[in-house]
Amino acid sequence: MKARLTVPALAALPCCVSAESRANVTLYGVVDAGVSFTNNQVGGGSVVRQTSGSLSSSRWGVRGSEDLGQGLKAVFVLESGFDVDTGKSAQGGRLFGRSAYVGLESQWGSILFGRQQSALFDMIGAFDPMALSPRWSIFNQDLALVARPDNTMKYVGKFGGLTATAMYSFGAESTTVDGSEVPGNAKLGREFGFRLSYNSGPFSIGTAYDEVNTGTLTTNRDATSRRATVAGTYALSTLKVFAGYRWAKAYDGAILVGALPGVSNQASNLWWTGVMWQAGPAVTLSAAAYYQDFRNTGGDPWLFVATGRYAFSKRTEAYLTLGYALNQENSNMGLGNGAAGFGHTPPGSNQFGTTLGIKHIF
Repeated sequence: MKARLTVPALAALPCCVSAESRANVTLYGVVDAGVSFTNNQVGGGSVVRQTSGSLSSSRWGVRGSEDLGQGLKAVFVLESGFDVDTGKSAQGGRLFGRSAYVGLESQWGSILFGRQQSALFDMIGAFDPMALSPRWSIFNQDLALVARPDNTMKYVGKFGGLTATAMYSFGAESTTVDGSEVPGNAKLGREFGFRLSYNSGPFSIGTAYDEVNTGTLTTNRDATSRRATVAGTYALSTLKVFAGYRWAKAYDGAILVGALPGVSNQASNLWWTGVMWQAGPAVTLSAAAYYQDFRNTGGDPWLFVATGRYAFSKRTEAYLTLGYALNQENSNMGLGNGAAGFGHTPPGSNQFGTTLGIKHIF
């Protein structure tokens, strides 16, 4: 359950007007753990292991708001990822690696500052049949779709069924030496993007664009990758259908995940489709297929996933997931954690995996 703290306070405003300021703070989180099996490892053989966050990433966070009057609110989020099996922090050991931002919100939208999801990430989550499951989703095909850039300012506006997002990062990856917020070179580490999505009854559609510079002062200063995507969903009673497309291209020495090193101006096309079926009051079944074509490389992996979930309550569910990675001669995508992405099989080899787990929301 969520723990909520309400703090009323009286504040004297300028021009001698008194108003009540009310702040709300909520503690929340997800704990997800299971046991998984995968075959055909890079070093050979199969492995059975305990895993964290196979269906949803384990996390805890604090979010809050303060009513400033006249429809204006101050808002903040601090969110930390962690591994249940080891207790270690995720996102490279950052304390609040998932989110750390503050901003203002009104009827005209929100303006937010800090580490937060890219506009592309905001869009793609609603259109992935597997809801961005860390081990079994579009996450595996392209890690950049779920980027959380540092030093970001973002606008989010909601107007009826339309949602618009625009973001700009002054330095997307602050841990890169000489690659983020470098004096005299504003382009290094820069990331920007936008997102538009529309929801009307059973139908939803969205599009997004993202561009990021991954160069440093000493290597490939102009290295840039660009991505654009469009996707949609349609709900039919208890069945929801998903479909989408993502284009990506790398310039001036940038690298696309999974592409062969040394291939200049790499490009790829990624398609996906899937369904989610509410089979009963407590049972949800999902299936998805993802295919990526790395042009002129022979690295064109498929990913097939099926998941069954049983809800014991609104906050606790058990799940069983099956996945199969089908690789071409120059691809080596595996069913590992999304943080590892490609590289879990020998090139051209396939991999089967399954996870039985439990997820609890508080």
